[in-house]
Amino acid sequence: MNTETCEVACVHEEDVKYVKQNLPELKGMAVIFKALADETRLKISYALTLQSELCVCDVAAIIQSSTATASHHLRYLKDIDLAKSQKRGKLVYYRLADDHVDQLVKIAYEHAKEGEKHERI
Repeated sequence: MNTETCEVACVHEEDVKYVKQNLPELKGMAVIFKALADETRLKISYALTLQSELCVCDVAAIIQSSTATASHHLRYLKDIDLAKSQKRGKLVYYRLADDHVDQLVKIAYEHAKEGEKHERI
């Protein structure tokens, strides 16, 4: 017996109609999750929850890469509005775009930790 699917076909028409009528455009969300699905960009984003600002050189050291690679990832995050940058003298500093991004990364981490606890039980 498969516990992952319904045993009989039964569409709840009113529920389906309601959801279909109220489902927003999700492409923007997909772009965000695609960006954060990359472990390096997620690591950078999480680092920016721990330290509100980091320069490109700091990020490169954290992800153990060249500054060019770090800059590429940071630019990607900036291009989709997950991060912001500011040049100060010869250094470029990055931070998360806003509190929503900070919360999203932290919530994802907490959820993943909970999943790990359940796997050990």
